Amino acid sequence: MTSYAAAGVDIDAGERAVELMKAKVARSRRPEVVDDASGFAGLFDASALLGYRRPLLTTSTDGVGTKVMLAQRLDKHDTIGIDLVGMVVDDLVVCGAEPLFMTDYIACGKVVPERIAEIVGGVAEGCRMAGCALIGGETAEHPGAMGAQEYDLAGAATGVVEADRMLGRDRVREGDVVLALASSGIHSNGYSLVRHIIKLAGLSLGAEVPELGRTLGEELLEPTRIYSLDCLELARSVDVHAYAHITGGGLAGNLSRSLPPTLDALLDRSSWTPPAVFEVLAGHGKVAQADMDRTFNLGVGMAAIVGPDAVDPALALLAERGLPAWVLGEIVAGDGQARFR
Repeated sequence: MTSYAAAGVDIDAGERAVELMKAKVARSRRPEVVDDASGFAGLFDASALLGYRRPLLTTSTDGVGTKVMLAQRLDKHDTIGIDLVGMVVDDLVVCGAEPLFMTDYIACGKVVPERIAEIVGGVAEGCRMAGCALIGGETAEHPGAMGAQEYDLAGAATGVVEADRMLGRDRVREGDVVLALASSGIHSNGYSLVRHIIKLAGLSLGAEVPELGRTLGEELLEPTRIYSLDCLELARSVDVHAYAHITGGGLAGNLSRSLPPTLDALLDRSSWTPPAVFEVLAGHGKVAQADMDRTFNLGVGMAAIVGPDAVDPALALLAERGLPAWVLGEIVAGDGQARFR
C-alpha cells in the first residue's frame, strides 16, 4: 500500500496554506469581485466596464526570475509576491490600462503552509498597492522535481483601457520630454548576474555594506516599486504620451519599444546618480558599463514621455505622491532608438 502523501504531496498542508492566506487575500478585494461558491474560479463583475465607450481588455504575465533563490537562501518570503505584482501590473499600465484583477501560481517542492501564506500575502499586498484584486491562484507541490525548500511563482493580470485613451508610440512627438521615475533598487531583473557576482566575489548576503547602509541581502530583496496608481493618476492629470517599464534589457532597450520608427530618445546620463547597489555590483563583478546598461534598470524603473508643457506639473504631481522623478532626456528625430548623449 502506498499513498499520495508517501509520494511527497501533502493535501492537508495545501488546505492549511489556503486557510492561512485567506485574510491576506481579502485585503486586495475590489467591489467588482464576486464570490464563487465552487471555489474553482475567480469572478469579476464585468458590468463595471459598461461605463466605457470602447473598453480594451489588456493582459500580462510574468514571474520574478532567480530573485526567488535569494529569498529562499535568506528564508524571507513575505515580499517576493510584491515583486511579482510589480512585474506584471506595470506592464499593463504602460498602455494606460488600469489593472483589475490578478491570479498567481506557485510551484514548490514541499508545501509549508506558513511559507506559502507569506508568499501569497506578499502578492495580496502588492495587489492592494496596485489597486487590483487577487481573485485566484494555485499552489502545486512537485516533489522530486524541486527540492523541499525550493519554489517558483508566476502570475497574470487583466486590465482595461478606453480605446481612445490608450498610450503608446503613436502619440510620441518630436520635442516631447522623457521623465525618469525612480526605481526602489534592482527590482526583479538581472538576478542571474547578481548571483554570479556574489559567487565570483565571495560576497556574504549577511554582511553589512557601508555604501548601502544595510546588509547585501536586505538590499537585494528590496521589493519592486509598483507604479500603476502613480502612472494612472499622471495620465489623468497631464499630457502623457507613452510609458516604458524598465525591466530586462535595461533603460535604452525598453524605452526604444515606446518610440515610433522616426524618433529617438536622447538621454542624459548625468541627470541622475544610480543607487549605490549598482556601483557595488559593478565593482565586485568588474562588469562593463554596457553590460550594466543592458541588464539593470540603474535606478529608473519607469519612464514617461510627456508633452513639453506637462513637465513641471508632472514632476510636481509625482513629488506630491512621494515618487522621485526627474527630466531624463528629450525626443528628437532619429530611427526609433533610445540612446545616451
